[in-house]
Amino acid sequence: MINLYIINESSISAVYGIGTYIRELTAALKNSEIKVCVIHLFTNRQDIETEEEVDGVNYWYIPAPNNSNLLFDKNRQRELYYRNVLYFLRLQVKETDRPVFHLNNNLCAVLAEELKRTFDCRIVATVHYVDWGLYINDNIQRLHSMLNEEYPGSFGKKIQKSFEEEKLYFSKVDKIICPSNYMHKILSNEYGLDSTKISFIPNGLTDMSKPKTSIQLLRRKWNVSSKEKIVLFVGRIDEVKGTTYLIRAFCKVLQSYPGCRLVIAGNGNYNMCLQESKGIYTKITFTGLIKKEELNELYHLSCIGVVPSLFETFGYVAMEMMMHGLPIVVTATSGLKEALDDSCALKVPLTLLPDNVEIDTILLAEKIKFLLKHPAKAKCLAKNARKSYKIFTIKRQLSCS
Repeated sequence: MINLYIINESSISAVYGIGTYIRELTAALKNSEIKVCVIHLFTNRQDIETEEEVDGVNYWYIPAPNNSNLLFDKNRQRELYYRNVLYFLRLQVKETDRPVFHLNNNLCAVLAEELKRTFDCRIVATVHYVDWGLYINDNIQRLHSMLNEEYPGSFGKKIQKSFEEEKLYFSKVDKIICPSNYMHKILSNEYGLDSTKISFIPNGLTDMSKPKTSIQLLRRKWNVSSKEKIVLFVGRIDEVKGTTYLIRAFCKVLQSYPGCRLVIAGNGNYNMCLQESKGIYTKITFTGLIKKEELNELYHLSCIGVVPSLFETFGYVAMEMMMHGLPIVVTATSGLKEALDDSCALKVPLTLLPDNVEIDTILLAEKIKFLLKHPAKAKCLAKNARKSYKIFTIKRQLSCS
């Protein structure tokens, strides 16, 4: 019996991609010979809580440290927090358990080191993101330039520091899982990791595409008229997700197709989006963070899915849109261009500048308008998207791993 301890840190990513990954992983390991425990760190709970086993999985919640002392060094506080976590784990984890720890956050080299020091264990890390990608997006040339700066500014220092912390973290673990060949190359070429240490395993997603309610009833429930066309964005509202570019493009779409509505399902920086939405407020719906069942209803209601990310290691949202048979418009970035081929998606190339990455909003609008104008082509892309999704089903992933 292998005892797998999946460790995650509470964050907005834990609600979106990382959260989905852990849910799918625990579901896939159900009824296997692997005993699973999910450990949530930095939670907002007052005390350590260990929940009773749910579907064969144990859940432990460890509260975040007290941040009342603003003068206390954050890195030092994180190190002390991890050591306190280890005190708790020593009481719960037995050496005879053959523990395997699965880490899902990049900036925790200290935790990996402490686990190795405390237990005779193996450590596996899944790379869901790289920190610099959140700030400079899919711009490898800029990364090289910033890493080679001898006298960097404050932003350059931040990128250099996080890169070195991630490099140290990757060196501490025994095995690394990455969801795309793109990330495999990044880890090998940029971080200098031994490729034999890295395993390419695409993310999987359980099929939840069967509608429980008719389209007519869903339109009535969501107050969508029979002729209204829904363009759907799903994910956190953030610069790296390209939401402002999408809103600018949608303004242009409305000039030709005024019967459309943009639905943005997710939470985040609403002010950033509202500033771009002046004049078309009534044509954009912000749902906030909604339940998976409600999100599935929106997938059924929508006619086009858009994933305008500036950087994506893989892209669960694109996979969900494929699963629901939506024609998709995506940016040709990082893991997205690998996961979706031209048979199931229209792609918009990124514009790489020396200090920025941008999306051509005119071209993005043209791709959306093309699908609205050519329903037969949209239907063909949707059919191919559904067919391509089957590569990423959990059953397929398990049979290949």
